[in-house]
Amino acid sequence: MIHWLDLRVEGDPHPRRFDSLDATRDYLLRVERLSEEAATLLTQTGEVRPPIARRAYQLRRLNPE
Repeated sequence: MIHWLDLRVEGDPHPRRFDSLDATRDYLLRVERLSEEAATLLTQTGEVRPPIARRAYQLRRLNPE
């Protein structure tokens, strides 16, 4: 079973959907250019905001167990 994740970025009405935490983390580091600290905090807590990141990010599982 795939555990889908939705990433919401401040200022963007459409979430980005990922099929794994690794894919989400790669996107955060490469495309959003988050620091390792911010990406780790987001994947662990589901939310990160300034001053850790330049914008607010929320990460939610679509099919929680």
